[in-house]
Amino acid sequence: MTNFGDIINAIGDLGPFQKWLVLMLSLANFLTAFPMFGQVFMVLDVPHHCKTSWIYAISPNLTEEQLLNLTIPRNTQGSYEECLMYTPVNWDIDSVVEYGLNVTKKCQEGWVYSSEQTPTLVTQFDLVCDRKELNDISQSIYMLGLLLGAVVFGSLSDRIGRRPIILLSMLVMGTFGVGAAFVPNFYVYVILRCLVGAAVSGIFIVQSVLMSLGTEWVGVPYRSHPVIITQCCFSIGQMVLAGLAYGVRNWRLLQIAGSAPVFCLFFYIWVLPESARWLMTKEKVKEAKNLLQKAASVNRRTIPPELLEQLTLEKKVKSGNILDLFLKKRLRKVTLVMAYAWFVNSLVYYGLSLNVGSFGLDIYLTQLVFGAVEIPARFACIFLLQWFGRKKCQGCFLLLGGATCLIITCIPKDLPVVVTTLAVIGKFAIAASFSISYVYSAELFPTIIRQTGVGLCSMSSRVGGIISPLIGLLDKYHPAIPMVIFGSTPVTAGILCFLLPETCGKELQDHTEEAKESQRKIWNMGRSQGVLAAGIKRLPS
Repeated sequence: MTNFGDIINAIGDLGPFQKWLVLMLSLANFLTAFPMFGQVFMVLDVPHHCKTSWIYAISPNLTEEQLLNLTIPRNTQGSYEECLMYTPVNWDIDSVVEYGLNVTKKCQEGWVYSSEQTPTLVTQFDLVCDRKELNDISQSIYMLGLLLGAVVFGSLSDRIGRRPIILLSMLVMGTFGVGAAFVPNFYVYVILRCLVGAAVSGIFIVQSVLMSLGTEWVGVPYRSHPVIITQCCFSIGQMVLAGLAYGVRNWRLLQIAGSAPVFCLFFYIWVLPESARWLMTKEKVKEAKNLLQKAASVNRRTIPPELLEQLTLEKKVKSGNILDLFLKKRLRKVTLVMAYAWFVNSLVYYGLSLNVGSFGLDIYLTQLVFGAVEIPARFACIFLLQWFGRKKCQGCFLLLGGATCLIITCIPKDLPVVVTTLAVIGKFAIAASFSISYVYSAELFPTIIRQTGVGLCSMSSRVGGIISPLIGLLDKYHPAIPMVIFGSTPVTAGILCFLLPETCGKELQDHTEEAKESQRKIWNMGRSQGVLAAGIKRLPS
């Protein structure tokens, strides 16, 4: 039998074929930055006050300043209240001016915004005051879409292949992303965003293992490179988002500008290959061999015919399911620890990213820095993973990210530079941890159940993403609560990661422990029978 790793060595560990493959996946990852974080720039705080047109029935010639003085109360800082108004009365205007109004109530007729304000989601759908929380809820629903995508696409790609899933995901992401720019109300917008989230999750799921398209195509020495490079392109996408959002302030135009470019990638239909490993596990040996020969040709290498002929399935193995992850002791520990690590990565990563405007500095500049800092974080992982291994890097970066978030709770808000610097360090650590999780998970789970295992981890990650925007709502009880949560959970996860096995420099597993044990028994039985037969032949007649 030929080991698949031997075939990869014959093709070339990281030749032109693999580099072209990584480039295609990187472009798709670059475009996912907008649906992930674009809404942050559509819901910026804008000055507003209650609409009090009722007073025009009493005196239609009031100036705007007079209207505000008579109908809007002031807060303790002396500025007009944004969510309160004086209760309308049936007095004449002279009585209103002489005696004034004292009874207040919440806005009843809507809100008024500056006429110079560019349309945003806030002004379009009145996401202010009691409706302000709809923004955080909508972000959670988007994350719910990511979870649904993980559920659907994770197992589906194991059944029908990696290539069809990534193509379908790009189609859905582009169609509903552009459609969200033309919605009549906020609730339709939220539904379309949920569908876009599911599509983005489909792309992430396929790439997280670089689902056979990267990790399973690349030799052991370079296995982490495709994941890290595609993640760096996601970071570059965040940097570009800062410039795009700064230049395009109209939310509908920004939505189109950020969503439409995905249609440029539909040439992938003709050039994106399937996974040879996946084809082998599905007994499509002829297709796998043809694909391997094509890859070798692109790399200007030749696979020895005898090596290729020996590449056959050792045994038909039933496809793994989610129960296999918990029924086997080693997989159970790996699954629980990695699922929690992904949960924490997502919780903190999105907790920092979605609150990019709350650290005190300019939101566009902070977004640019947040995206830029991820590039060295992810590239450093290429070398750190080789020098120190997966386990140490995963645990230490989680500990660092948690520690910086806890320190932020001790820094006064009137030191925005210090707070932002610590947030950037935390983002650096969590981004590195997230990248390592993709590589580490792909190596810990066997091929036959890899997609399901990483899909489950991704589901756990999306649960963290769903919760993350809602944790920000807890600051009304105490400002430190969100950061305490964002700091304590990574510390716990970092400690647990040291319980996992090291995978650096080891071949990918193709089957679960049960299948391998069965093969080992058959081999040992055959060996014992051979030894027994040889002994019988040597017996005197």
